[in-house]
Amino acid sequence: MNIIDQINEFLGYLQVEKKYSGHTITSYNNDLQAFASFCQKEYEVHFIGLIKHTHIRTWIVSMMSQDMQASSVNRKISALRSFYKWLMKKNRVEVNPMVKITTPKMPKRLPVVVRDVNISKLMESSIDVNDNENARYRNARDHFIIILLYSTGIRRAELVGLRLKDFDVSRKEIRVTGKGNKVRSIPLTDALLDVFKDYIEVRKSIAEPDDDTLLFSDSGKPIYARMVYNIVNRQLGAITTLTKKEPACIAAFFRYSHAGQGS
Repeated sequence: MNIIDQINEFLGYLQVEKKYSGHTITSYNNDLQAFASFCQKEYEVHFIGLIKHTHIRTWIVSMMSQDMQASSVNRKISALRSFYKWLMKKNRVEVNPMVKITTPKMPKRLPVVVRDVNISKLMESSIDVNDNENARYRNARDHFIIILLYSTGIRRAELVGLRLKDFDVSRKEIRVTGKGNKVRSIPLTDALLDVFKDYIEVRKSIAEPDDDTLLFSDSGKPIYARMVYNIVNRQLGAITTLTKKEPACIAAFFRYSHAGQGS
């Protein structure tokens, strides 16, 4: 069922049956339309039954990254929760993804370890077409690692364990194996997908066609945890005076944006 059609019917329900004011209905409409637009733009999802809780979480992270006030984020989550409650009552969806979403307890100020990281500078690619083949690969790899950590919040060990096959471009998902070999899916946003595609092109210069290894060391061997630490330490060292410079610093923003949420 088309998301927009369902939203319009829900708004009619609020007006006719719930007798909500025009101002309240407008607020619901703006919040739900914003969510629908996000799903369509980021994941090309146009039907309500295809939306997963991971999509909703990424939407929440996106709002937080734009410095949206906590009250505004929580209002939008509340609107979406009411919408799904109505959808379940009408049997429009079989599963309510909001069950796995809780209102995030957003800190008033992010810890120093996060605030002192200049994310915008980290997002800038340092790939130079004039570099030699090894330098181009190294820069593309390091940039991809930074964006991957920032966009997903995965742990260093999880990053090292990623294989090429774990990236499902068609479904825009990444399969991540965590502690206890528990596998979970993480949304692959358009921004991360673009960086991934750029990296894969450069990766061809160092990888064999049938090699499923995602990341390589400078010597062409699979990357290891200490090397990821060194890469992040070097990248952070160029933009911050933080004493502590490690992968967790970059992933910290993502983790704080998920504060209070369940698995």
